[in-house]
Amino acid sequence: MSNSPLNSRSDADNSSAAAFEKLYIQLRKKEQRFYTDDEVRSLPQITPSHPHYKEWLLRSRSCKWLIRYLGKKRKSLHILEVGCGNGWLSAQLAKSISGQVVGMDINKEELAQAERVFSTISNLKFIQGDIRSAPLEHDSFDIIVFAASLQYFSSLDEVIQSAFHYLKAHGEIHIIDTVFYRASHVAAARQRTKDYYNSLGFPEAADYYFHHCLEDLDHFPVKILYNPASWLHKLTKNKSPFFRISIKKDGKAQSNP
Repeated sequence: MSNSPLNSRSDADNSSAAAFEKLYIQLRKKEQRFYTDDEVRSLPQITPSHPHYKEWLLRSRSCKWLIRYLGKKRKSLHILEVGCGNGWLSAQLAKSISGQVVGMDINKEELAQAERVFSTISNLKFIQGDIRSAPLEHDSFDIIVFAASLQYFSSLDEVIQSAFHYLKAHGEIHIIDTVFYRASHVAAARQRTKDYYNSLGFPEAADYYFHHCLEDLDHFPVKILYNPASWLHKLTKNKSPFFRISIKKDGKAQSNP
C-alpha cells in the first residue's frame, strides 16, 4: 500500500464523499441508470426499449475502440479504471486484454454489485477509493481510464497529477465518453445542468458536476485520438460527440487542434 501524502484525507473530505455517494445513488435510480444484475452482466448491450439505449450504443463503440487500441500494444497490461461504477467496462477490458484490471469507485453500492456480477473474472478486482487518495502502489499501472467520470472531479490538474503518480514510466491516461466544453459555452452548460437537476428534484447534484474545457489540458502531453469536430468524423455514420484523449506520462505537450 502506498504511503503517499495523497492518501491523507480530511474528515471534511470523507464527509463530502459520503454525501456525494448517497446523492449519486438516489439520482441514478431517478434517472433509471441503476441496473439489475442481469442488465449489468450484459452491458454495454441493452434492450432497444431501454430509455438509455442510444447512450449505450455510444458507450459500446467507445469500449470496442479502446479494446482495439490497447490490443495493438501486444503486451500484458495493468489497467485501472477510475469511477468504474457497476464495473461493466472494467469487466469488458479484463475479458479482452491480457493482464490485470482494477476498477475503482467511491460508491459502495455499485461496487458491491460489480463484485457480485463479475466475481468469476479472475484478472479483475474492485476497490473502493478516490484516485486522489488511493490505496495503490506508485508507478504500478500501464493504463488509467476515465470513462464518463471526469465531470465529478473539480480540478483536472489535481486528478491527472494524481493519476500520473500511479502510472508507470510512459504509462497512459485515456479519457473517453466525456464532454469537454468551449470556454464560452461553460456558463450556459452550467445553467442547463442546474435546470436538469432541479427538474429531477435534486438541485444539490449540480454542486458535484463540473464542466471542463479542453484548454484545461493544454499543459499536459495530450494526444487527441478522436476529434468529434473534425470534418472527417462529422461525415462518419457512427460518429461520437466525445473526444478520445490520451495523456502519456513523461510525454511532450502538444498543441490541441
